[in-house]
Amino acid sequence: MTTDWAAEFARLERGRRHAPAGPPRATPPPPLSEAEVADAERDLGITFPSAYRRHLRTRSAGGKPNRLVRGAQGWGWDGDSLTNYALLTTPFPHPDSYRALDDELDGREPPHQDAAAWRAWDHECGVLQERKTAGAVFVREGGCGFSTLLVVTGPHRGEMWFDARATCERILPLTLHGRQATFDDWPAHADLLHR
Repeated sequence: MTTDWAAEFARLERGRRHAPAGPPRATPPPPLSEAEVADAERDLGITFPSAYRRHLRTRSAGGKPNRLVRGAQGWGWDGDSLTNYALLTTPFPHPDSYRALDDELDGREPPHQDAAAWRAWDHECGVLQERKTAGAVFVREGGCGFSTLLVVTGPHRGEMWFDARATCERILPLTLHGRQATFDDWPAHADLLHR
């Protein structure tokens, strides 16, 4: 069976919500209530890592992460257009799990002169790129194509990762003192984390 990569890529693209940041407020909104956090979890189909859940209940109105808000499309992150909501319930894949597929795809890039084959290959690459951040939220956009990810699903749940694909085509773990950083580490120690 042949995969229709164009259709799959279009399906995954619909999983993104293009949510411009709301206007600045004179006073920050209050943290979310327990009922709001539970409603967001139901709406998104995930359970937030405990440190992030604590953040939503105590400090969600300010700080480094994009603020979780309820909008016309349901719950989502203010100003975030990168998180793929269609893939939030899919476990985040460790980069080692798709490195060979990356190499295999690179090795079979068709010539640009074969426009139909190249478009199909490009859509397959696009699908892989979307799946690389499955189960993760883009909690902060750093500019120039760099972002910080919070993993919300799978064995890496609660961990912080750095999307550096803009320059090195890799998603890198954030570490603090030689260990994998978690959301507890990130807001307070963002300047000390290493990629």
